Amino acid sequence: MTEAQLQAAIADLCKLLGVWCYHTYDSRRSQPGWPDLVLVGRHVLYRELKSATGRLTSAQTEWGLRLGDAGQDWSVWRPDDLRAGRIQAELMLIR
Repeated sequence: MTEAQLQAAIADLCKLLGVWCYHTYDSRRSQPGWPDLVLVGRHVLYRELKSATGRLTSAQTEWGLRLGDAGQDWSVWRPDDLRAGRIQAELMLIR
């Protein structure tokens, strides 16, 4: 599963669950490393999406650390997280 396919599956889940999902369409003019998705329900999740073998850039790692230090919920989601039910479970918690 590619990162784009993972993102599409998550977007479908968000629609089903009523969770708002933001993704910057064209990030070339955005701050490097900003998370792929900002998900809003009763709480906010910041999620970086990666394929099974994808690696975080240093900018992505830095954003994750800074968001975590600020008390925000930042993490990485991969295709295995979708198959295992982790993504749906986390979305259910904020809906």
